[in-house]
Amino acid sequence: MGRGLKEHLKAHGGWTLLGRPSGLGLILGALLFAASLTPSLIPRADVTQGVLAGLSFAAGYGCGVLIGEIWRFLQLPEPRGRLRLALLLLAGLASLAVIMGFLGKAGDWQNEIRLRMGMAPTDATHPLRLAATALFVAAVLLALGRLLGAAIRFASRRLQAVLSPRAALLLGFALVGFGAASLTNNYLIRNVIHGVDASAQALDALIYQDLVPPEDPMITGGRGSLVKWEDLGREGRNFVSRTPSPEALAAVTGGDTMRPIRVYVGLNAAETAAERANLALEELIRVGGFERSILVVAMPTGTGWMDPAAMEPLEHLHRGDVATVALQYSYLKSWISLLVDPEASVEAGRALFTTIYGYWRELPPSSRPKLYLYGLSLGAYSSQQSIRMHELIDQPPHGALWVGPPFVSPLWGTLTAERDAGSPAWLPRVGKGEVVRFTDGRGGLEGRRWGRFRIIYLQYASDPIVFFERASAFAPPAWFAPPRGPDVSPDLIWTPVVTFLQLTADMGFALNAPKGHGHDYHPAHHVDAWLSLTDPPGWDAESLTRLKAHFQAQVEAR
Repeated sequence: MGRGLKEHLKAHGGWTLLGRPSGLGLILGALLFAASLTPSLIPRADVTQGVLAGLSFAAGYGCGVLIGEIWRFLQLPEPRGRLRLALLLLAGLASLAVIMGFLGKAGDWQNEIRLRMGMAPTDATHPLRLAATALFVAAVLLALGRLLGAAIRFASRRLQAVLSPRAALLLGFALVGFGAASLTNNYLIRNVIHGVDASAQALDALIYQDLVPPEDPMITGGRGSLVKWEDLGREGRNFVSRTPSPEALAAVTGGDTMRPIRVYVGLNAAETAAERANLALEELIRVGGFERSILVVAMPTGTGWMDPAAMEPLEHLHRGDVATVALQYSYLKSWISLLVDPEASVEAGRALFTTIYGYWRELPPSSRPKLYLYGLSLGAYSSQQSIRMHELIDQPPHGALWVGPPFVSPLWGTLTAERDAGSPAWLPRVGKGEVVRFTDGRGGLEGRRWGRFRIIYLQYASDPIVFFERASAFAPPAWFAPPRGPDVSPDLIWTPVVTFLQLTADMGFALNAPKGHGHDYHPAHHVDAWLSLTDPPGWDAESLTRLKAHFQAQVEAR
């Protein structure tokens, strides 16, 4: 081993990770910090932006330190003495100039995307709060980095008693890295997830005083129901108790109306997904769900939430002649469930669809309802995964509406990748639109005549649940290419690592965007989707305008 490496190991215990200032680390940290301030899909509050900026700076600085250590490990020449100090000072000044320059633009970038979504602009103190948060986060992460560096130095010194300095250094790095990763995954992350799951389960069991079991025996959870009121879960109780009355429907739609049927089975109603699906079928039969004109097999979001912005437009369009059956599979938010246990949703979706579909297909075709699938977010993923094409060829359901499908959805991914040339990734065209159509609520439903089976994807270009990509850390996603969606900023740029962090943060705040953007879907856009999918009778342009105005008033009143 060369003399330089020996001296280096002797002076620094085998490793200097974060042990002294890195000019390259400052430059890379400042560049990633600056890139993190550029807009992404969801408008960011100052604290959120500050956390992201702090993470980005720490990641860049860590990369710079690592490159420097590899450079020294290979015994390549490096500046020393006054030259090194001068270069370090120059790097520090350049980094500060970059950070200050981009902080000055941060508010304008956020306001540009806020304007596209109809939000109020940020105030003048936005950059200051952002910078303070970023400084705190970066300081904490760099302190943790120094702690890891000290652990690596300690391990490598001990290993030098039996190994060569090079081998001791590498093995010490590997041991500490593996130990830190295991501790984070097996203790910190799992405990956090367990705590979140326990809290969500307790919240799901909470029964608010203003929600009482219904007296009507034909309502799920009421007298004579096969599903107990307590076993509906919080979201199930909200779903069935807020079913619109015939009078409320008639006030908006006119004409004869009936009370829609809503069947919901909570996670605690039975031990397995198959048992819950059979219970849902029995309850659906009991309340006459197969006697309605429209039957929807619906999968809720991860928490079990059924979006009224989706269900109420369908029930209004058909004046209540609709039955919906849904099954809960989780207590967690969709994006957490997606990361922790996505197969639970697939199992539930498969169990519910095969159970309902198996009964439906045995009914006389002339008297059975039209059958549709519906899912939002992780529910859209599980609903897509619930069907097997070879089972549906002879008697397919009538269609499916999948809203905000997560990026992991295989069918959605295949259709998007195989879209017609010239159509953007955020609004694909697939053939003549006879089977599949994509819409962002503003277009895409136009096409020739529908075929026998219809699929509609409702998705916004600004929805990170849909358009997150793991590969965005290394390459720009296809939806970056022009033309971009109407609510996506033209100033959005792709930066290695930073774009991945931005989109990851966006997923956690996807519902913070105004309705009609991000992951919060507008009821008026569901009106158009259900209209195209189910062909409800008795509607013209004027009555549809009134119906959309009704839902717009609801949105504005909240």
